[in-house]
Amino acid sequence: MEGDVNGMELSLAEIAAYLGRYLLSIHIAGYLDIAVMAYVIYRIFQLMRTTRAASLLKALLMFLAALLLSNILNLRGVNFILNRMVDLGVLALIVIFQPEIRGILEQVGSRRITAFFTPTVSVGEMERAISQTVLACTEMSQSRTGALIVFEREISLDDMLRNGTVLDASVSSELLKNIFFVKAPLHDGAVIIRRGRILGAGCVLPLSKNVNLSRDLGTRHRAGIGMSENSDAIVAIVSEETGAISVASGGMLKRHLKPETLENLLRNELLTREDEDERSGGVWRSFMRIMRLNRGEGETGRGKGDG
Repeated sequence: MEGDVNGMELSLAEIAAYLGRYLLSIHIAGYLDIAVMAYVIYRIFQLMRTTRAASLLKALLMFLAALLLSNILNLRGVNFILNRMVDLGVLALIVIFQPEIRGILEQVGSRRITAFFTPTVSVGEMERAISQTVLACTEMSQSRTGALIVFEREISLDDMLRNGTVLDASVSSELLKNIFFVKAPLHDGAVIIRRGRILGAGCVLPLSKNVNLSRDLGTRHRAGIGMSENSDAIVAIVSEETGAISVASGGMLKRHLKPETLENLLRNELLTREDEDERSGGVWRSFMRIMRLNRGEGETGRGKGDG
């Protein structure tokens, strides 16, 4: 028994040593190759989240299983037909997944490169935008005023702004309620918020192509879901019929939210990112703070939410 344990330990040590030598033998190009492959596989799994793509993947796996089985059982006729189909398989997959592939390419191409060179928004400004949005949604929910508010993140929504009215204003509950007032000229469109400021209003959003959505969802909800399907934006929706508050993210809709739930959700999705951006933009400030602490100077007068 002791010999088996020693042998197992030896084999594990040999495996660890082999893995160590292998990792050391990989060049920088190898790590880059692994990173690219991991990203492509990750994007493929994201693509397969949709119901239609998952069904097509099952059909593809069944086809490959039939091809393997025909080869094992020496079914020459079936194997010949399936092999001819494989020759056209890549082209067929491109045609079948054309909408999904186009969506992925659009998302990659629409990411804002200029965001690396623009000053970051303060956490306080983003907190104010969230609190004012929650206040406006709460009051519009009580009065059953329909609203569609889009928070832009990494993917640029400039295309959506072109069909709306460009603004540059601080987020306030009064302004949001005036925009979505029933008789206001911009109440039918969406408001787009970028970096804590209202960038546009009356914007037309793409409708969701998901055929499995509930039939009681109107155009406003389908537009919010469609916007979240085509970008990484967070969309707050107030129903005109019921006054219910919903949030669309990643093609999913969370309905019948309470104001405090809406605020927590927006903070989790938006404020954390902005806080990280602010911290990454203030590397020098953080370094100097650490140096002062090391010298024993300490810090006074700064709260947790300061920034």
